[in-house]
Amino acid sequence: MITVRNICKSYRVARRNAGFGAAVKSFFRREYDTVKALDNISFTIHDGETVGYIGPNGAGKSTTVKILSGILTPDSGECLVDGRIPWKNRIDHVVRIGVVFGQRSQLWWDVPVSDSFELLKDIYSIPDADYKRSRDELTCLLDLGELLRTPVRQLSLGQRMRCEIAASLLHSPEILFLDEPTIGLDAVSKIAVREFIVRLNRERRTTVILTTHDMHDIEAITRRIILIGKGRILLDGDISEISGEGDLEHTVAQLYKSYEI
Repeated sequence: MITVRNICKSYRVARRNAGFGAAVKSFFRREYDTVKALDNISFTIHDGETVGYIGPNGAGKSTTVKILSGILTPDSGECLVDGRIPWKNRIDHVVRIGVVFGQRSQLWWDVPVSDSFELLKDIYSIPDADYKRSRDELTCLLDLGELLRTPVRQLSLGQRMRCEIAASLLHSPEILFLDEPTIGLDAVSKIAVREFIVRLNRERRTTVILTTHDMHDIEAITRRIILIGKGRILLDGDISEISGEGDLEHTVAQLYKSYEI
């Protein structure tokens, strides 16, 4: 179970005007603004849930995922993931979670995908038998086949994302964080990824937290929505109750307007 209580996170952002003079001035004296990425957020996610964590750009979605995965430390508040504090128990924590960032890669660019998988096997200390079983199952389910023998830089975006998802699941994590996993994918690839994630949740009871702007992903994969805006949780509820019989994308757009985000 994931429990988040009163988490806050701020960043200092350097600001300056355009032009050479302003650049020289900033070299000696920089001006900073403090941006509240997360402002006292709280929520609970139970084992086996599929949750859409949505909001506009800059709302705090990726910051939340990075805190839950142990990459960032919050300024204040409490966070427990299956009894672990992510940023304090990182070694124990990372072997139980999988993370896919749509705009970041965990695969090595110039070597075949299979080499990246072998390295991840060693990083996570996966036993040989478990690794082969997991690799073969994921290869079949995600239709990787010859992709395993191909350097990552030669893959299309859709092919790479299928390999990224497989890489995040080699160690059979209990929780899967997906940050824009279908960004830039064609319709066929999106459907394949959605169906795989739904099957993963159904068969393995893997908890899935999905952040995306694609409401079709949300409808296909999740049952619950948490809406965040300006660093605050604005809405938390069942997707069917929020959208009713209407179009989810239109409903969410109206929510953005009503909350002025």
